[in-house]
Amino acid sequence: MEKLHKDLDPQQFQSLPQVIDYIVKEHGELPAFSCFGKTLSYSEVDVLSSRFANYLQNETKLNAGDRIAIQLPNILQFPIVLYGALKAGIVVVNTNPLYTANEMLHQFKDSRVKAVVILANFCDKLEKIIDQTEIETIIVTELGDLQSPAKRLLINNIAKYVRKMVPKYHLPSAESFVNVMQSRPIFVQNPKSGAGDEVALLLYTGGTTGFAKGAMLSHNNLIANMMQLRARCLLVIRDKVENIGAPLPLYHSYAFLLHCLAMPYAGNHNILITNPRDIDGLIKLFKSVTMSGFVGINTLYLALLRHSDLASIDFSKMKFCGAGGMAMTTAVAEEWLDVTGCEIIEGYGLTECSPVVSVNIPGEIKLGTVGPAVPETELKVVDLQGNTLGQKEKGELWVRGPQVMLGYWEKPEATAEAITKDGWLKTGDFAEIDIDNYVSIVDRKKDMILVSGFNVFPNEVEDWVNRHPGVLECAAIGVPNERTGESVKLFVVGKAGAVGDEDLLSHCREGLTPYKIPREIVFVSDLPKSNIGKILRRELRDN
Repeated sequence: MEKLHKDLDPQQFQSLPQVIDYIVKEHGELPAFSCFGKTLSYSEVDVLSSRFANYLQNETKLNAGDRIAIQLPNILQFPIVLYGALKAGIVVVNTNPLYTANEMLHQFKDSRVKAVVILANFCDKLEKIIDQTEIETIIVTELGDLQSPAKRLLINNIAKYVRKMVPKYHLPSAESFVNVMQSRPIFVQNPKSGAGDEVALLLYTGGTTGFAKGAMLSHNNLIANMMQLRARCLLVIRDKVENIGAPLPLYHSYAFLLHCLAMPYAGNHNILITNPRDIDGLIKLFKSVTMSGFVGINTLYLALLRHSDLASIDFSKMKFCGAGGMAMTTAVAEEWLDVTGCEIIEGYGLTECSPVVSVNIPGEIKLGTVGPAVPETELKVVDLQGNTLGQKEKGELWVRGPQVMLGYWEKPEATAEAITKDGWLKTGDFAEIDIDNYVSIVDRKKDMILVSGFNVFPNEVEDWVNRHPGVLECAAIGVPNERTGESVKLFVVGKAGAVGDEDLLSHCREGLTPYKIPREIVFVSDLPKSNIGKILRRELRDN
């Protein structure tokens, strides 16, 4: 097992607020985050986040250890709210901004969040479910709230009145982010929480089956994984001078670790990309800013490669292109290298591991693999009985290391099922490890569907579809998709004449995030089942 260099010892910090203090002390005047042309230094982020922490401690009923949901895209408000919550000892719950009201309700009720910071664009969904939650504090922000007054007015008005991005909503108890931040002291009381193995972050994941569960990541988990990732980054990324693009959403575990912890620790500049699906805008950004690197997923690289203006970008200063969240196809990786001259460094992780488990070594990349384990991490491949297999043998990948989560939030049985008594996390992914300890992921979790890097869990899709009065039962599986890696295929047993494709798709749009919506619907007379009545998804996949 590779050891961390002594300079990367995670035990030098007892909590994430201590890491934030270090970042400000070492890199205070350096650019920290940019968005919509506005740049904040690390000192400015520190002041603003301390104001936010002061508000949480003195103007709300929140106590250390309570949960606050952050439902924001990649904008400047995200790191400020994050750091402020951590300083106040509040546990952060990252929430996908694209969630439907139904999905928000599940996560908010499960985590029992008492506060939420949300973009105005999504407040109409919050209005629908707020009475069913424990939320007492609602802070609403708009896209341009941290810009100059004139630019703030311009951005917010365009979003609201020109692009119609902000539906009407009624949340009378909500406070505006601008009001929260105005002229507030930066004094922060030392919370009686927020150290070591206490929970810092809840990231929701479904594991291998079922509804999303909250992975409890401690301060120690995240600090350790920050240092583990840094051990790889130092091989190609310098400190204090790099511009790192952030197209992956910060609520995603990998982007969160990279842009909110690892790159700030290095004193590098994070350029927040609010809408990475706007490929024209992304191309313009690459032309206007000299990027040292960025992390994307297969679909983003493919979209960039198909853009007519890609050849006009100067990639000579690009030294780091990473991939995480879904498997890279070899063809896309090879084409990207041919066009840009920059290799894509692919890695592997899962939310339960904070998330990084393995990363290819720059200059020693093996295409089709996710590299060797990061330092201080043990890997093994086991058979169905839990017996350790040898090199090049395929089996389930197990992980042990300081980045492995504490467990699933208030789900001891699920935790015991996922983590052995001696600390091995069962990933549910099938892999093989070669003679050089490079890992290849050969199959996905048994039932999980991976769409553009996001987990889609069949039970969740099926539960929503089964609510349609015209549906008797259904089953969802993943099928290969050239653009998104996988897409959802749905098999439906319906009541005669009671439901059709468009009716069912309309129902799905009401309760499922777009990437979870089936791209193919097949109506069948029955579904294959076991002797005890369990639907056999494997038979559906094989047919």
